[in-house]
Amino acid sequence: MTTLYSLPEVHEDDAPPQRPRTPRRIRSFSSEDRFAAVGSVLASLALVYVGYLHIFYFSGLLGFLICWYVAFIVVYGTVVSVANPRPIVVERLVTSTLYLASAIVVLALASTVVYIFAKGWRALVHVNFFTHDMAGVSPTAPLTQGGILHAIVGTVIEVGIAVAVSIPLGIGTAVYMTEVRGRGSKLVRTVVESMTALPEILAGLFVYVVLIIEFGLSKTGLAVSAAMAVTMVPIIARAGEVALRVVPGGLREASSALGATHWKTVIRVVLPSAAAGLVTATILAIARGIGETAIPLICSGASSFMNYNPTQEPMNSLPLFIYTAYTTHESLAITRAFGAASVLMTMVLALFVTARFLVRDRGARR
Repeated sequence: MTTLYSLPEVHEDDAPPQRPRTPRRIRSFSSEDRFAAVGSVLASLALVYVGYLHIFYFSGLLGFLICWYVAFIVVYGTVVSVANPRPIVVERLVTSTLYLASAIVVLALASTVVYIFAKGWRALVHVNFFTHDMAGVSPTAPLTQGGILHAIVGTVIEVGIAVAVSIPLGIGTAVYMTEVRGRGSKLVRTVVESMTALPEILAGLFVYVVLIIEFGLSKTGLAVSAAMAVTMVPIIARAGEVALRVVPGGLREASSALGATHWKTVIRVVLPSAAAGLVTATILAIARGIGETAIPLICSGASSFMNYNPTQEPMNSLPLFIYTAYTTHESLAITRAFGAASVLMTMVLALFVTARFLVRDRGARR
């Protein structure tokens, strides 16, 4: 007789629970990888130090750094290739090169900021530097006299008027190129792309010839704002077009399916969805306009007194103040120029931080 044996039944409840798989980090670096990178940096430094300075008797910091980088690539590639295949070696070398490029950019920016603040801190410690103007103050006067209040006020007024003019024109042009797409959209896009790289001095000369010479407008802050708007509108329009194109087409289709008109879709769906990109476009335009020097020099001219009226008398600005103070070649005036440059950088940084705060992702914070 043949005896049949039945297998025991296995229920789902009896099965051992499966542990969730943890995602594998492809670009994870172990302690050995870190030791290899640090050791390669030190070994290449010692090798280049001995060979560059004591064997070949070369000189020059730039050449030393270049040779150090080449030696590091060779040493690090050799060390990594001992225990890793060729793709891993290439990935490590490319990653180290990208880290180096990022470090160079950060170092260049940090050195510029530190240098400017280091040269201008003697002016920044005086309260009168922020509360007085330079009316009746000579370039050789001590730092306890005079200030840049007139330049700060002039910059805020000129940039404010330019922003009030350029934002509606720039965003309207971007909407026309992306949402309306009329017959002249290609021509408008070509003109906008061409004007994006328009030199500031040409915009200043254009406003000087048209408004000041032809129409008899005096050299004032209003003329400066008009020239700034000429340079800011193409930047807002071009960057705004990119921000509007990123908005998914499904949002437009859903709004139309709910019965919204084309313009309601644009105003209530497209523009709010692209708000972060539009704010970034505006910041880029303001950052360019706030640092213009040739435009105030041509359309307004430097002044040493306070002026709150942009339609009368010349109106100074921070970039123009920096330029005129530095050209005097006086040590105290140059210190004031670096102090004004520090204030200008602080204003731009505050602008970027404020804009990033306004367009932050509230959903992600929740």
